[in-house]
Amino acid sequence: MPDTGHTTDLAAALWGLAAAQDGPGDTLRIVLLVSLVGGALLAWFLLRGYGRDDADRGDDDANA
Repeated sequence: MPDTGHTTDLAAALWGLAAAQDGPGDTLRIVLLVSLVGGALLAWFLLRGYGRDDADRGDDDANA
C-alpha cells in the first residue's frame, strides 16, 4: 500500500495557501449583482413599449 502521508501534507499545505490568498470574491459578487440589476432595468426599459397599442397614441395617419 502506498504511503499517503506525504500527499496529505502537500494537499493540506496547498489548501492552506489557497485559503490564505485574497481573491476577487467580494468584487466579483458586486459586479455580478450590478450586472444582473442593470440587465433587468435595461430589459424593462426596452420592452416597456411593446405592450402599448398604436391606436392609443393618435398618430395612425402620420404616414398618410
